[in-house]
Amino acid sequence: MPHLIVVGLSHHTAPVDVRERVALAPDAYPDALARVRALAEVRECAVLSTCNRSELYALTDSYHGGKDALEGALRAFEGAGAAIRDEHLFRHEGPAAVRHLFRVATSLDAMVVGEPQVLGQVKEAYRAALEQGALGPVLDRLFQRALEVGKRVRTETDIGAYAVSVSYAAVELARKIFGPLEGRAALIVGAGETGELTLKHLKAAGVGDVWVANRTRAAAEDLALALGGRAIGLESIEGALGAVDIVVSQTGAHEPVLRKETVERAMKGRRGRPLFLIDIAVPRDVEAACGQVYNVFVYDIDDLGRVVAGNRERRAEEAEKALAIVQQETGRFTEWFEGLEAVPTIVALRQRFEAVRVAETERAMGRLSHLNERDRKLVAQFGETLVHRLLHGPTSQLKHVAPGERGAEMAGALRYLFRLDDQESGPRPPDGAAPTHERGAPTGSAAQDPDPPTGGDAT
Repeated sequence: MPHLIVVGLSHHTAPVDVRERVALAPDAYPDALARVRALAEVRECAVLSTCNRSELYALTDSYHGGKDALEGALRAFEGAGAAIRDEHLFRHEGPAAVRHLFRVATSLDAMVVGEPQVLGQVKEAYRAALEQGALGPVLDRLFQRALEVGKRVRTETDIGAYAVSVSYAAVELARKIFGPLEGRAALIVGAGETGELTLKHLKAAGVGDVWVANRTRAAAEDLALALGGRAIGLESIEGALGAVDIVVSQTGAHEPVLRKETVERAMKGRRGRPLFLIDIAVPRDVEAACGQVYNVFVYDIDDLGRVVAGNRERRAEEAEKALAIVQQETGRFTEWFEGLEAVPTIVALRQRFEAVRVAETERAMGRLSHLNERDRKLVAQFGETLVHRLLHGPTSQLKHVAPGERGAEMAGALRYLFRLDDQESGPRPPDGAAPTHERGAPTGSAAQDPDPPTGGDAT
C-alpha cells in the first residue's frame, strides 16, 4: 500500500528567517515540482508555499524512504540546507496528512484563523501540480476534496465573519456607522504601517477619495501615490475634516494632533454628517474630548483591541464547527484511500475465477460439439453470470469493510484461501485434464473492473 505523506515547516515550527529561505513564488512551482517528481520514492506530488508555510505532499512507496526524500528536497529549495533543523519540520502520514491539508484549506492552521486568502493559495498549488502532471488519482482527489471542504466551511460557518485584526476591526466599525462605504472619503494622518493597512482595507471596502497628511511632505506624497490619493500638510487637516468621513491617525506625536475645538469647527461645516475618528497611535493622536462632539465617533487602540478580542472568541466558536467538518471529511477521504487496498484483491479474485470459468467452458464446449451457435452462447453466458453472482457478495463485503485492520484481515484470508499470491497456481481442471488457455490470464471486462455494474454496488 502506498503512503500519503506531507513534510513541511510553518509559523508553528520555524521562525521567519527560516521560512523565507524556502518560500516559493507561484512561478517557481514548476521547477520545484519537477525536482520532487524526480525522486525515486515519489509517485505523485504537490507543492504548497506561502509566507507562513512551505509544504511538500507526496504519494510514496514507503514512509521512511519517502519522508527522507521529501525532507532532502525541502532543504534543497533556494539552498536552505543547514538553516532547516529537524525541529523546524513537521511530518504527517495517512489520515494525519489528510487532516492537515483540510485544516490548511479551511484556515484552521493559519496564523489568523479564518483568513480567506489561504483557500486561494491551496487552489493555486493544485492548479500548478495539475498543469505539471505531478498529480495522480490520490493527490488529485485529495486536493479537490480540500477545496470543497474549504468552501463548505465558509458556507456552513461564520469563521471568516468577524474581524480579528485592528485594521479589519476599524473597517467593521466604519460599516456600523455609515453602512456601505462606497463613495466615502478617508484621511490618513501619519504614515504608520497599521494606519496604512487600515486605509488599504477601507479602500478595498469601497472608500473613494483618499487624503494623506504627514509631517514630512515627501512621505505623504509617496503614500498618496501608492493609494491613489492626494497629499496635504498637517496644517491642512482642519480643512480636510470638512470633506472626509473617516480619519485614521497614527503619527507618533507626543501631543494630540486633533483637539476638541478643531473638530467642533470642522463639524459646523458638515451639516450634521457623522465623522469617524480611528486613533491607533500611542500616545493618542485624538483628544478624548473629541468624542463629546455631536455625531463624532472616536475609537482608540484599546477600543479596537476589545472588538478584536470579542471577535476572536466568536471565531474560536466557529472554528469548533469547522473542525467538526474537517474531522468528518478526513474520515470520508481516509475510508476511500484505505479502500484502495481492497482493489488488488478483488481484481485478483475475479481473475482467478475468470480463468477457471474460461478453462471449464472450453472443456465443456469440447464435449458439446453438437450444440448450435445460439446454445453455445447460452452456455458461455451461464458461466459468466454464475461467476458474477458467486463473487458479488464477497467483493461487496470486502469493499465495505476494507478500511482498517478488519479489511486487511479479510483481504488476507481471501488471498490465502484462493491462493491469489501463488504465481504457480492456476485453474486445476478435474480428472487431470489440462487447461486449454494460458494459465491465470485474465480475460474479458472482469480483468479491468473489480466489480462490474451488473447489479453490484458502486465504489
